[in-house]
Amino acid sequence: MSEQKNERVKVTVAVTGGIAAYKAVEVVRQLQDSGLDPHVIMTRAAEEFVRPLTFAAITGHKVITSLWSDDAGAQPNGTGEPPSPEHSSVEHIREAQTTAALIVVPATADILAKFAHGIADDFLTTMYLATSAPVIVAPAMNVVMWQHPAVQANLETLRQRGVRIVEPGSGYLACGMVGGGRLAEESSIVAAVAEVLSRTTTSAHDLTGETILITAGGTREPIDPVRFIGNRSSGKMGYALAAEAAHRGARVILISAPTSLPAPPSCEIVHVTTAEEMRSAVLAHLPEATLVIMAAAVSDYRVVNAASQKLRREGPRTLSLEPTQDILHELVSQKKPNTLVIGFAAETEDVLANGRAKLTRKGADAIVANDVSGDRTGFDSNQNAGWFITPAETIEVPTTSKTRMAALILDQAHKLRTARVPAS
Repeated sequence: MSEQKNERVKVTVAVTGGIAAYKAVEVVRQLQDSGLDPHVIMTRAAEEFVRPLTFAAITGHKVITSLWSDDAGAQPNGTGEPPSPEHSSVEHIREAQTTAALIVVPATADILAKFAHGIADDFLTTMYLATSAPVIVAPAMNVVMWQHPAVQANLETLRQRGVRIVEPGSGYLACGMVGGGRLAEESSIVAAVAEVLSRTTTSAHDLTGETILITAGGTREPIDPVRFIGNRSSGKMGYALAAEAAHRGARVILISAPTSLPAPPSCEIVHVTTAEEMRSAVLAHLPEATLVIMAAAVSDYRVVNAASQKLRREGPRTLSLEPTQDILHELVSQKKPNTLVIGFAAETEDVLANGRAKLTRKGADAIVANDVSGDRTGFDSNQNAGWFITPAETIEVPTTSKTRMAALILDQAHKLRTARVPAS
């Protein structure tokens, strides 16, 4: 077990003194679930909202609360040996050099100002100046404070320095007001961390020259004007693939079924609803694509003769269904010879065997098979796991964030592309 723990990537979560500090507990837990090893530091003000013991119990690590350790100069156990690194008075340097990312949640107006102006008067602000790791901040504050020109100017300064800002949402605030400044959802913060970490470990622009067509979300088949047959797909896997591909230099055409996710940057988005609309959009853009990734959960059936008006409750009702077109099979038969096609197989049993069978049946270049029967991976989760299956090999992808899994899938796609290019 200890060897597995050492393989987890260390990140540092800094908790500052705002009412949203309690939400940092869930952020830490979700970071652990995504395969990371969070260490926590707290400002003095943060301790007024959450006790350090809470984070220590969750992470199994000492929580840093001060720049000055009570036993910084002590000789442990009376041995005459120097203090261990974790008790060093320069611990902020060690923490800054050993972390993969610094995540500040919540980020108060005070801490944003100190970061922007280089003030180093406690452990967190000193570590911020000493680290070269990426920094992610999730602001949370009163709506009037959030809108203040000074706060917005500090945020702009941090953006220009490369700090990732996880924008707050709008809603009811602890002060009783309604508006912006509410801490972003914990899952959004964790997704931002995964995206930043992924981009520090993948080759930049290795997909330049590729036009990647990606489908995402779950299609909906109407029963009547207000009801539909659908599935649990959130679109998170497809959107993570689109964002990662765009970051790595590809032109991305994202064909998206309904989802609540924000649009990935630098992508061309085509919105569709039904399986037939997705089919038409895929085939229309297929000639442009050098790589197609079918991550959407497309309905296998649609209602025959959907009602034109809302159906009334009148006792039992039987719906007549007919199969939709098999988009993956059709595009494989119509694609250009040099276009790679990767499909997804969402399974609830015999995942690997069913994935291999689908690869053979569809004629794709690869299939990503994943288990969607649980609640920790698959549909509507921030994590995923499965297998990347080709005719030549099967590669297991252990449980990780969907952002990281997107990077791994694109790594394999790049390898397939490279293998097809004849040696010069």
